[in-house]
Amino acid sequence: MDIMELVERSKDAATVRRVFGEPIQHGDVVVIPVARVVQGGGAGQGQGKNDKEEGGGSGLGFGHGATPSGVYVIKNGEVKWHPAVDVNRIVLGGQLVAVVLLLTVRAILKPLLRRGRRR
Repeated sequence: MDIMELVERSKDAATVRRVFGEPIQHGDVVVIPVARVVQGGGAGQGQGKNDKEEGGGSGLGFGHGATPSGVYVIKNGEVKWHPAVDVNRIVLGGQLVAVVLLLTVRAILKPLLRRGRRR
């Protein structure tokens, strides 16, 4: 596979259908799922020759990922956005805040306790 073929395939992978899902209709309500799509690629090439070995090289890579962002809900001609909630991100943020809080309390109490022992 050459680099130009990879670029063409990556363009095909990044279609609007990967971001907006197929609309789902139930009665008079239409729901359109939305995702955040990220993609990237890279290529390499090498050449060169030294006294012991022949030169050479190459390389090629492509990756993509998607996470849900939320849904658009269309009801009675009115459009509303409902974001997806990432519980894992919320829990991780809470843990980070707790660690920073504990380290701050430790930094404040440690000198105070040392002063109390010196007296």
